[in-house]
Amino acid sequence: MRHHGDAEVRGAGADLTDLAVNVRAGTPPAWLTARIAASLGTLAAYPDGRAARRAVAARHGLPEECVLLTAGAAEAFVLLARALRATAPAVVHPQFTEPEAALRDAGHTVRRVLLDADDGFRLDPGAVPDAADLVVVGNPTNPTSVLHPAGTLESLAREGRTLVVDEAFMDAVPDERETLAPLVTTLPGRVAVLRSLTKTWGLAGLRVGYVLSDPDTVAALGAHQPLWPVSTPALVAAEACCAPDALAEAARAARQYAADRAHLLARLREFAGAGLRVVEPAEAPFLLVRHSRATALRLRLREAGFALRRGDTFPGLGPEWLRLAVRDRATTDALAAALAAAGGLARDTPGGA
Repeated sequence: MRHHGDAEVRGAGADLTDLAVNVRAGTPPAWLTARIAASLGTLAAYPDGRAARRAVAARHGLPEECVLLTAGAAEAFVLLARALRATAPAVVHPQFTEPEAALRDAGHTVRRVLLDADDGFRLDPGAVPDAADLVVVGNPTNPTSVLHPAGTLESLAREGRTLVVDEAFMDAVPDERETLAPLVTTLPGRVAVLRSLTKTWGLAGLRVGYVLSDPDTVAALGAHQPLWPVSTPALVAAEACCAPDALAEAARAARQYAADRAHLLARLREFAGAGLRVVEPAEAPFLLVRHSRATALRLRLREAGFALRRGDTFPGLGPEWLRLAVRDRATTDALAAALAAAGGLARDTPGGA
């Protein structure tokens, strides 16, 4: 469960075209790098997160007391596992594995709710045990690219339960539709929405994210953080990425993702006759695909210069699954050419194998 996409592009994979890591290509933008670089002259002072917290709160229309800044969303999962009492936690899979790993590390026994590929990995609220007092679900979900309706998730919120929604990729969805961020203080029970600045802004190495929840939950999570948990450069980045111009850029990037994803889907459909299947509808900046010889295909594509994310480390998936990031059209066309050249895959045309 500790395997992640960056493992595909380390060492000998560093020169591959990266389709394994879901970070927007060409990031961070120059203006953001400049803002972060300018903060280095203040490193002698201890970090002060007040301005960043205000900016995040304003961005989501919430009180400051509803925001907790974290060293990436991964830290937030650890805080939730350690700070909140839960006797029957449930994690909806397939999804990002760190929430379950953090719960298990904290001594919890985790119930897995496995979604069905034949149903497009759609979430049926009835599949979540009534006794679950902590439920974790991704939206849009990594690795399936499924965007669950907000109403479906709202139905999981109830008194006596903590609903955790991992929205690390929500800013890549046009208009952020289906987000629960505005509802964290109004839904029944406890609701926590997790966000990351890693994906859209290319800040994986900086480690910055945040939790949106009610003030009591934010205070409980914060009590488990060390002093000064988020560095000054990360705080500067958080504040900068919440500015109006940055939000407009993120909105443009989301629309570009949608267009590039449509092109990728169209090219991948050309290989349906060779057994390649894509999970649809897809709403995130990555796609989940299925092929009976996915392991061999992934290795052939590595030889051709492309790194894809293996899917068998996600609970509920097996070795026939692969995840690939959405990139620009030229990269997609090059991938399609590599797929056509790979043994056992040909275009969906008469006589194709």
